[in-house]
Amino acid sequence: MKVVFIGAGNVATQLAAELHKHNFDIVQVYSRSEDSARLLAQGLNASYRTDIAQVTTEADLYIFSVKDSILADLIKQLSPNNGLWIHTAGSIPLNIFEGYASSYGVLYPFQTFSKNRSVNWQDIPLFIEANCSEALKRIGVLASELSDKVMELSSDRRMYVHLTGVFACNFTNYMYSLSEKFLEKAGLPFNIALPLIDETCAKVHTLSPFEAQTGPAMRNDTNVMNKHLSIIDDERVKEIYKLISSDIHDNHSIVKKDL
Repeated sequence: MKVVFIGAGNVATQLAAELHKHNFDIVQVYSRSEDSARLLAQGLNASYRTDIAQVTTEADLYIFSVKDSILADLIKQLSPNNGLWIHTAGSIPLNIFEGYASSYGVLYPFQTFSKNRSVNWQDIPLFIEANCSEALKRIGVLASELSDKVMELSSDRRMYVHLTGVFACNFTNYMYSLSEKFLEKAGLPFNIALPLIDETCAKVHTLSPFEAQTGPAMRNDTNVMNKHLSIIDDERVKEIYKLISSDIHDNHSIVKKDL
């Protein structure tokens, strides 16, 4: 199977490398950034392009793995061909390809990716969708080469999975960055928080997130919370602290009332 990657970012880099390991023939990489396109292509023994009009029309599979904001424009610019077109986005519906390709679908890996950090693809949930049974079968076969956790999921339901990723990963990582700043004020390195972070993550393997919740907000310990607020300099961070604490307390109070 001849594969073209439209995009050379984090997801494209890791997905292309994994497909290459499984002997998929990555023939070409497109990116607006020549450095990114060349770097990824070199590792795949592929050619690269920075003009989408020059992308080959002879491939079997075209994988769009780019920012959501430019996906529609790139789909419009790619020359018509007989290949299967898929995207890897969590929040973009399947029908974005409608009118541009006869066979198309989605392969959404539910994981966070960085270019220089490899991941275990076998454990990554892959959510797939397609406009016809034949396309779905082809995407399913490809996905099954990579992961043991392949599931068909509609665009509207996939949006909730993507939202989960924002809260469970992106927002959580931002909380880590705030924690790092607080530790700097104490003259301590961030790595002292790692055992706490690891245990928090480990607990939700055996407890529900609700059951695993601890802390002053859950107990409504206003004395502790006011002390915390008094040492937070940034007003926006104070508002984040207040809002999340209030929501934690309200959530647990509602359940207690129902018991």
